[in-house]
Amino acid sequence: MKIKVNRNIIWAQIFIDQLAALGVRYACISPGSRSTPLTYVLSKNRKIKSFINIDERSSAFFALGSAKATDKPVIIVTTSGTAVAELYPAIIEAYQQRTPLIICTADRPPELIGTGANQTINQYNLFKNHIRWFRDLGLPSINENGFYHLQKIAMKAYQISLTEDRGPVHLNFPFRKPLEPFSHTDEISRKIYRLKPQKYVSKKTGLTPNGSQINKITRRLIDELIKTDKGIIIAGPVRHDRELIKSIKKLSALLKYPVFADGISQIRFSANKKDKTILSNFNSILKSENFIKEHEPDVIIQFGRTPTSSVLESFLEETNADRYLINKYGDKFDPTRNAKTILAFEPKIFCKNLLSSIKQKKITRHKSSWLKDFIYAEEISEKVKAGIIEKAKFPNEPYVINEIFKTVPSGSNIFIGNSLPVRDLDNFVNSTAKRFNIFFNRGASGIDGVTSTAFGIALSKKPTVLITGDLSFLHDLNALSIAAKYLIPLIIIVINNNGGGIFESLPIAGKVKRFKEYFITPHDLELAAIVKSFGINHQLITNRSQLQSHLIKGLNKNSPSVLEIQTNAARSAELRNKYYNEVKNKLNEEFKI
Repeated sequence: MKIKVNRNIIWAQIFIDQLAALGVRYACISPGSRSTPLTYVLSKNRKIKSFINIDERSSAFFALGSAKATDKPVIIVTTSGTAVAELYPAIIEAYQQRTPLIICTADRPPELIGTGANQTINQYNLFKNHIRWFRDLGLPSINENGFYHLQKIAMKAYQISLTEDRGPVHLNFPFRKPLEPFSHTDEISRKIYRLKPQKYVSKKTGLTPNGSQINKITRRLIDELIKTDKGIIIAGPVRHDRELIKSIKKLSALLKYPVFADGISQIRFSANKKDKTILSNFNSILKSENFIKEHEPDVIIQFGRTPTSSVLESFLEETNADRYLINKYGDKFDPTRNAKTILAFEPKIFCKNLLSSIKQKKITRHKSSWLKDFIYAEEISEKVKAGIIEKAKFPNEPYVINEIFKTVPSGSNIFIGNSLPVRDLDNFVNSTAKRFNIFFNRGASGIDGVTSTAFGIALSKKPTVLITGDLSFLHDLNALSIAAKYLIPLIIIVINNNGGGIFESLPIAGKVKRFKEYFITPHDLELAAIVKSFGINHQLITNRSQLQSHLIKGLNKNSPSVLEIQTNAARSAELRNKYYNEVKNKLNEEFKI
C-alpha cells in the first residue's frame, strides 16, 4: 500500500529524526517560507525543544550558548537569502571556540540560482572560511537509498560537529515548491515511510593520539622539566573541566611552577588557601621591569586558548623560554608565533600521563626562590588591590566585577562579556574556593550576540549571571524578546559607562581631537525604558548593598531581570592605572637589580 507524502516534508523528517536519535535536544528557528519543511517537522518532534526567534543573528547566538551549556550540537534553521548571512557572526565564534552547531539553511532549487529570483543568493558553502564541514544535500531523493544516504549525512554532521573536528557544520537544503505537508507530491511504500533512524555513531575523536604517542612526546619534555627550576604554567581560557583543573594543580605542586590563571581559565575559581601557586595578579606583576629581569623562565607549559591579557602576550613575545602549547586539536593559540611546539593532545590525558611519568623519576628542586618570589609578588599585589580598588568610592568598574563574584553563589554560571568586563575579571577578581562555570565568547571576541549567548546558557537551569557593557547590551537588544517570551531566568548586569569606555585605557585616550565623539561614542540612552518595553524588570544599582540584595533576589526568580550600574569610565581608568603603578613601584623596590 502506498502513502501520499510531500517530498520536502518526508526528507526533512528523515533528517531531523536521525539527529534526535543521536541526542540533539535543542533547535533554534527563525521563521520563513522556504524553510517550512524543516520548521514543520521540528514543531512535531517531541524529543527536540524548539525556540522561535524572529532575529536570525540573535537566534544563532542563542544556539551557541545552548551548545556551550549542554556540550551537544544545537540545530539552527533559517530560510534562504540574506537570512542565512545573518548567522555568520555566531558561526565565526563557534568556529573559533569549537562549539558544536548544525546549521540547516533552506535554499531555492538550482534552476532559480542566478536568475534574480526573490530571496535567492548563492548559499553554496557560504561560510567556507569558518565551518568544519559543508554539504549541499541537493533536491530530495525519495527512495530507500536516498533516505539511507540522508541519514548517513546527518550522522556525519553530528559526529564531526561534536568530536572529529569539533565546531559548526553547514547543511544546505534546496527545496522546490510545494513546501506544505498537505500538498502531496509522491507516493511511497509503508516500509520507506516508517524508516527508523540509524543508531550507531563512532565515538572516535580523530585527533587524540593514543598513550604510546603521548609517551613518545612527553619523554622529550620530562628531562627538560626535571632539570628546570624556572618554569611557568599558563592556564588560558578553557571549557569547564574539573579533572583538568585538578591535574594542573598537581603538576604545579610537583614541578614547583607558578600557574598564571587566566580569569576565564576556570582554575581561579576552585582555589583554596593551600593553592598559593595559583596566581590571579600576574598581569600587575609582569608590569615590574625588575621582577621580569630577575624571573626569566626557561620553560612554559600553556593549556587552553590564547590568554586574555595583552600584558602576558607582551611578556611571551619577549621571552626566550621553550613554550609548549597543549590543546586537543592542535589549534595555534599563539599570536606571538614563538611557541616551540603545539601538541594536539587531550589536555587532561596529557597531564595525567605527564604526572605519572615524572613521579616515576627522581625530581629535585634546588634551593631557589623562584616559586617563593612569585607567591610573594602575588601577596604584594593583593595588598595594593585591597588598599586602592576595594576602598574606592562605589561604583568603580574593577571593584564591581569583584563584588559580583563575591556575591554570586558557588555552582552558578557566569557569562563574562567582552571589552572591559573580561579584562577587569582577568585583572581584579581574586582566586576563590567558590566553583563557577565561566562562559565567554573569546573566539573572535566581538561585542555582538553576548546577551543572546547568555540566554542560551541559562537554559541549563543553573543560576546564571551575565556581566556586560552598555554598548554590547544595546547591540543585542533583540535577545530580550526571546527571554521575555520563554521566561528564561538570567540576571543581566549592565556596566553602563555611556559608550566605549575601554578606549579610556588605550594610548589614544585624550590625545586626538574629538576623541569622545569618534571613540567613546556616548549614546545617552535610558536603559530602563528600553528594558521595561520588553516587559522585563530593571533596577538601577547605586550602592554595594543594593548590588548584593538585588543580585541574590534576582537569582531566586524564574524570569529575567536587568541590573544597571552607571560608572565613570575615565575615573575607573585612573583607578586601574593607580593600582598598576603602585604594584609596579613596590615590586621594583623589592626586587632591585
